[in-house]
Amino acid sequence: MSADIDQTRPPTSAVTKAVVPAAGLGTRFLPATKATPKEMLPIVDKPAIQYVVEEAVESGLHDVLMITGRSKRSIEDHFDRAYELEVALKAKGDTERLRSVRESSDLAQVHYVRQGEPRGLGHAVLCAEAHVGDNPFAVLLGDDLIETADLLRRMIEVRREHGGSVVALMEVEPEQVSLYGCAAVEPTEEDDVVTVTDLVEKPSREEAPSRWAVIGRYVCDPAVFEVLHRTPPGRGGEIQLTDALLELARTKPEEGGGVRGVLLQGQRYDTGNKADYIRTVVDFACRRPDLAEELLPWLREFVDRHDRTDRS
Repeated sequence: MSADIDQTRPPTSAVTKAVVPAAGLGTRFLPATKATPKEMLPIVDKPAIQYVVEEAVESGLHDVLMITGRSKRSIEDHFDRAYELEVALKAKGDTERLRSVRESSDLAQVHYVRQGEPRGLGHAVLCAEAHVGDNPFAVLLGDDLIETADLLRRMIEVRREHGGSVVALMEVEPEQVSLYGCAAVEPTEEDDVVTVTDLVEKPSREEAPSRWAVIGRYVCDPAVFEVLHRTPPGRGGEIQLTDALLELARTKPEEGGGVRGVLLQGQRYDTGNKADYIRTVVDFACRRPDLAEELLPWLREFVDRHDRTDRS
């Protein structure tokens, strides 16, 4: 990959492309992910990755690049047409399921590139360089589902107004800071926007610069590619996107530098561990009118039954 990046691009160039890293091994969900990508695990009746693509599209990003790896073919199949299935559903007159099957293939223009080996999020982003070119772009991690597209739309707006890169920030409890990249921030004139002055990947509680954690939404200036090319592997031998963003936070704006954070206002769902994944499925199901009427009474009865068991 070429490291030559044009530093003369205007900071107001539009964000039109989304990059979705999906090459992880999903070891926390074994054996379910032995043959099924973790991104394809269902949230009720849609795979998690479809919610991510829908968010990108709702934010105005119709060009989506998936960074995949071995054993991820089912992701490509999901966003492709399934002609035999469509014919069978059409013959049955099952228009509702036919619409749901076609929905994923009609969502966006989806492209794919393989990450040859899992060398971290920074390396996955670097795999997008040829597709993205000299343009700003969004990165959406499939482990994080965001309630609405408002967060990403706001991040794109901040990029349009100020240039540089933008990260999504969520305040976490002190005992959770070691699970995230954490940011030192300074306030701006906008209540939901801060300036990022430092970033530390998975710090100890004592070393964390704040309780503001970077979650899985980024809008990156293309200058990040040049930085990633020279970023050495960090924790776990992986190339960290956090390290590259830290350098950009200390770089002049005219060179693609500057990092701002947008503070999360809505709900974020972490599907990266088993307990949170189950909570996400239950929450999404309870929001569905076709399921809530039956599910909510059962949940109340289930909890009451367990409470009685615990007291006995």
